[in-house]
Amino acid sequence: MNKQEVILCEGLEDSLAHALGQCPYDKLFILTDEHTHALCLPLLKDVPALKSAGEIIIGAGDAHKNLATLASVWQALSDGGATRHSLLVNLGGGMVTDLGGFAASTFKRGIAYVNIPTTLLAMVDAAVGGKTGINFNGLKNEVGVFSPAMSVLIETEFLRSLDAHNFFSGYAEMLKHGLISTPEHWAELLSFDTGRVDYAQLKHMVGRSVQVKEGIVREDPLERGIRKALNLGHTVGHAFESLALAEGRPVLHGYAVAWGMVCELYLSFLKTGFPKDKMRQTIQFIRQNYGAFSFDCKSYDCLYELMQHDKKNTAGVINFTLLEDVGAIALNQTADKESIFETFDFYRETMGV
Repeated sequence: MNKQEVILCEGLEDSLAHALGQCPYDKLFILTDEHTHALCLPLLKDVPALKSAGEIIIGAGDAHKNLATLASVWQALSDGGATRHSLLVNLGGGMVTDLGGFAASTFKRGIAYVNIPTTLLAMVDAAVGGKTGINFNGLKNEVGVFSPAMSVLIETEFLRSLDAHNFFSGYAEMLKHGLISTPEHWAELLSFDTGRVDYAQLKHMVGRSVQVKEGIVREDPLERGIRKALNLGHTVGHAFESLALAEGRPVLHGYAVAWGMVCELYLSFLKTGFPKDKMRQTIQFIRQNYGAFSFDCKSYDCLYELMQHDKKNTAGVINFTLLEDVGAIALNQTADKESIFETFDFYRETMGV
């Protein structure tokens, strides 16, 4: 895969001009959702190249991350005269960068694209690393390709207007990066004052978080080995997310990952000896800031079935990324149904549901 340039912006307009200059194109398009079109695109009004860009606007929210929306983007590119030499700029959260990246990577067998993530979740996770895709058949990111953006421009000034729920959704992925990297980074994340955000410190932490992911993706771009470390919390988390969607009570991705980490840290404690005190510290932070996803024992079989559909599995065996300690990653771990149900019991008791 092509190497992805990730830029922690000091000035978004200059960074975008640089990125566009690195990728010659015949036609330029910009993809936004209804929210980022109104709130974020005006901040780029003075970039000369964007004045003639074709605008594509899609619905906001994960409910629109589907085949119909993808087809509408393809149609807009086609109607706008896009060729294999055109360029798409994705301005938005993870839904926009995932779907826009997939649309670009498949239109005319692939056109170049640039991501400008506008949420914390997109900055530290979705927009970086080359994973693109859509939800399909009730499953998260079921269809997609590995195809990195030419550039990812991270402008943390967007975060000043982010609501608390979307802040914490992204922060869950940062916490995951802390758990798989160093005790120092993990401790900094747990002690950060999320009630009174120091945006200078947050920018530093976002940069550190992106470095963790970039280093792993560079070593294993197609997720054949160490990149699976980034799946911590996601095996159970995606099941929570899919169940919530099926029951008409959708949750933000980062919240599902945080709740998934509660289960998978307990499984790490059981199977690979993750220290109990560090498990409790992390879970306490999650309980205080994320609340809890409520379910009862009648949902256990449904959650288990959803986990069996996870893309990381081999031959139907559920695959987990677990930890022996902070920064000590145990890949390709499995657990039987009884152990998984025990983690659900632990979750409900610990989280008070």
